[in-house]
Amino acid sequence: MTALSNEDSPVYIRLRATIAASILRGDFRAGDQLPSVRALAAEHGANPLTVAKAYQSFQDGGYVEVRRGVGMFVLPGAGERLRVAERDSFVQNHWPRIREHIELLGLDIGDLMAERA
Repeated sequence: MTALSNEDSPVYIRLRATIAASILRGDFRAGDQLPSVRALAAEHGANPLTVAKAYQSFQDGGYVEVRRGVGMFVLPGAGERLRVAERDSFVQNHWPRIREHIELLGLDIGDLMAERA
């Protein structure tokens, strides 16, 4: 799964993308506690089960640990491992479609990169 998502993605994928981006930006670092399922659900207007599903993907990936009765915490090295996984996902799943669209529109990658600067 990837931090890149769109409005057509399932809600838990969009929530996962939001959480992943927060970890990648450093908003949540190793040892930091993530917001509770209920708090994140309320913040995003989502069902708590949907938030739990998004969180479960981070637990399954080894990026966070659950401390029963306390909460969910970011594991050491999670940010770096997540960045590698997200890069791989981007290159394999998103970049081919983006590159194809760039070529279809006749855009120049160099010009696009220069506009960012």
